[in-house]
Amino acid sequence: MKTKLFKAAVAAIAAAAAFGAAAQGKEIRVAHVYSKTGPLEAYAKQTQTGLMMGLDYATGGTMTVAGRKIVIVEKDDQGKPDVGKSLLAAAYADDKVDLAIGPTSSAVALAMLPVAEEYKKILLVEPAVADAITGERWNKYIFRTGRNSSQDAISNAAIADFPDVSIATLAQDYAFGRDGIKAFKEALKKAKVVHEEYLPQNTTDFTAGIQRIVDQLKDKPGRKFIAVVWAGATPPFNALAAQNLKQRYNIDVGTGGNILPAMVAYKQFPGMEGATYYYFGIPKNPVNEALVAAHYKQFKQPPDFFTAGGFTAAMALVTALKKTNGDTSSDKLIAAMEGMPFDTPKGRMWFRKEDHQAMQSMYHFRIKVDPAFAWGVPELVKEIKPEEMQIPIRNKR
Repeated sequence: MKTKLFKAAVAAIAAAAAFGAAAQGKEIRVAHVYSKTGPLEAYAKQTQTGLMMGLDYATGGTMTVAGRKIVIVEKDDQGKPDVGKSLLAAAYADDKVDLAIGPTSSAVALAMLPVAEEYKKILLVEPAVADAITGERWNKYIFRTGRNSSQDAISNAAIADFPDVSIATLAQDYAFGRDGIKAFKEALKKAKVVHEEYLPQNTTDFTAGIQRIVDQLKDKPGRKFIAVVWAGATPPFNALAAQNLKQRYNIDVGTGGNILPAMVAYKQFPGMEGATYYYFGIPKNPVNEALVAAHYKQFKQPPDFFTAGGFTAAMALVTALKKTNGDTSSDKLIAAMEGMPFDTPKGRMWFRKEDHQAMQSMYHFRIKVDPAFAWGVPELVKEIKPEEMQIPIRNKR
């Protein structure tokens, strides 16, 4: 009898060990839902490049954590909210992904948030920016490595917030633009916003919008700024430069950072100031050095704005998986990620426990024209650290 019991115990232990080994060897399936096509295609391509480079770096080239292989399942939301929503549901239900990363567009992200809650699966938002994502539309399955509108706004507002300043805003008429301007206005304590101009996301003719702005600003005393919040392939900077606003009306233009092709137009605004999420030449740390070196090796050019974001998402994911020893259950991941610090090309970030927003530095820059670069070069004026920005918690948790 004892022999039978012993054999049964040994068999049970062996079965448990075999089950554990099988679970450990099972793939970690991650959906990347992003705008491979559509108006934000350039941003999306960079995010995907950065994500794969970051996974390679964070796993030491193995693409494995705790013996489990990371597999990326790509989905093209085309920049359309309804498409993104259905693709995320399909990824969770049919592709059996453990969690998801994305999307590119804030409008798509807002449509996807309830899907993550319905399936009780993590959605790691990168790079969609709207405050509402970690604000009033948030749920506990949402984490964001990208910056939010408030981080953009507070860092940019600090540069122009003086009593003698009149500001007109120019933004796209959707979640990214509207949330960005709302947060910017909240952040201003001394300067006055005299006009808000919202134009369709795909606008290419800015003539009428710029004229409305000029009409509101031109006769104001003191310093005058146009604050631009714009994403995508048709930014308004060439149109603004063509108006010779500084010479004609003493109106300056200010904006945040952007991808390098869009920053070619910044050359027309030497001395322009703003705050940016990332520029490859600014952060000084080993992770950024690794990203820049790998990108130059593969593409013969520097990494861009959203490449760093994709890399950051990968670093956060692998850090969390290492903490859970490869366990992808949502409860374990949430417990690991709340308050979790992780290294990125921008230095150390951490997920704020209250709303899962990544706390991170922003960079006050001044544009320098350098013949060696096709774009206006953002020179660092000051690193604005997370502790210096009072980023509101907007989720009413």
